[in-house]
Amino acid sequence: MKSNRRELLDRILEYHFACVELNLYLDNNPDDQNALTSYNTYCNKFIQAKCSYESKYGPLTNFGYAPSSYPWQWVCDPWPWDNEFYE
Repeated sequence: MKSNRRELLDRILEYHFACVELNLYLDNNPDDQNALTSYNTYCNKFIQAKCSYESKYGPLTNFGYAPSSYPWQWVCDPWPWDNEFYE
């Protein structure tokens, strides 16, 4: 289970990185349709992977947009950066 959790988190980080880099590229090259297509593809992959992670392991961030069931669960599970599931 820990390896699946780690693999999913790695995938989220990869998609996030691609989105940020493509966003920066598109700031300077707004007419590059191929880059925009790639950006939208990675954004969708990021959203899907993040939703998958959060449905299995709980929210990745606590900025008011991650739903929680009762009782409040943000502090109940290991944090995404805890060493517990990196081992």
